[in-house]
Amino acid sequence: MITGSIVAIVTPMTESGEVDHVSFGELVERQVTSGTSAIVSVGTTGESSTLSVSEHTEIIRRTIEVVAGRVPVIAGTGANSTSEAIHLTRAALAAGADGALLVTPYYNKPPQEGLYRHFRAVAEAVDIPQYLYNVPGRTGCDMLPSTVARLSEIPNIVGLKEAAGDLDRVRELVALELADFALYSGDDSTACASMLAGFHGNISVTANVAPEAMARMCAAALEGDAEAASEIDANLVGLHSALFAEPNPIPVKWALAEMGLMPGGIRLPLVELDEWHHEDVRAALRSASLLA
Repeated sequence: MITGSIVAIVTPMTESGEVDHVSFGELVERQVTSGTSAIVSVGTTGESSTLSVSEHTEIIRRTIEVVAGRVPVIAGTGANSTSEAIHLTRAALAAGADGALLVTPYYNKPPQEGLYRHFRAVAEAVDIPQYLYNVPGRTGCDMLPSTVARLSEIPNIVGLKEAAGDLDRVRELVALELADFALYSGDDSTACASMLAGFHGNISVTANVAPEAMARMCAAALEGDAEAASEIDANLVGLHSALFAEPNPIPVKWALAEMGLMPGGIRLPLVELDEWHHEDVRAALRSASLLA
């Protein structure tokens, strides 16, 4: 089981919107050498929704190439069409990914039985470890713990990224005591509390800019050292908030560009961070000692 800080890595782009593979390789290397436990490639933070299928699979391959076996690579392969999710997951397996992260189908709002059959169909079609991803604030669809419990019985469905940001939901999932099933926070602001409550790690946006601190915070929380984990997290609270001043990944891409780690490109319909938020993000970076 993968534990600790898992980064949902951005996909750097030039100002004209082309994927910047050189900067991407440098960002991946920075994560590996900073203690990040695994990398989610082309998830929501990686702008999967604006990438072509060929770009999608190429970025997965590039991630695997740079990582060179040092940490697991989990590919984002979710879609609101079951056949498309199967296609993307097969492509991730062919590229050499260690696992696939599949978001609940967005926009079409399937009921719980539809969610169960969707994820079961992908799992039966592609023999790769698969992680469910529940983020109702973005998809308009909430996968309930009872459905997670049903899906956990499928052998290659091995975990869940829960991003509702609700600690009651966290406690409900922990109480299920699902055997050999990983529970990850997908909400940086509640990740520390979630791990102290029994989650196994955090799939993080904040780790893009503060990988070392997030790795230390997750390690302390998983060891049950609430004081140390909370102290580290306190220095990151501003980032957890500022990086969601506008829809992800707008703020985090701007922050990484401000740090000089990549160019500032982003694809429509997303746009660059509004100037109104610039100083707030800079202040959060300074508070975390990431910007002079």
